[in-house]
Amino acid sequence: MNKKEDNKDSLVRLIAKQESKLDFMESELIYLNHLLVRLGFSKGIVTLKETAEELLQTTDGTF
Repeated sequence: MNKKEDNKDSLVRLIAKQESKLDFMESELIYLNHLLVRLGFSKGIVTLKETAEELLQTTDGTF
């Protein structure tokens, strides 16, 4: 194998690894969203973020 082929193989492996990480993160995000809906956040992550931002505004960002 020459250097160009080695580089191509490395990039293919890197892309495959990144795709695997992306799949995992998507699965986790979907699961988290599902849990949040079950806990009463009607739109899941979206509602959680809105609630957190509102809470930070009303407390000046301090707890």
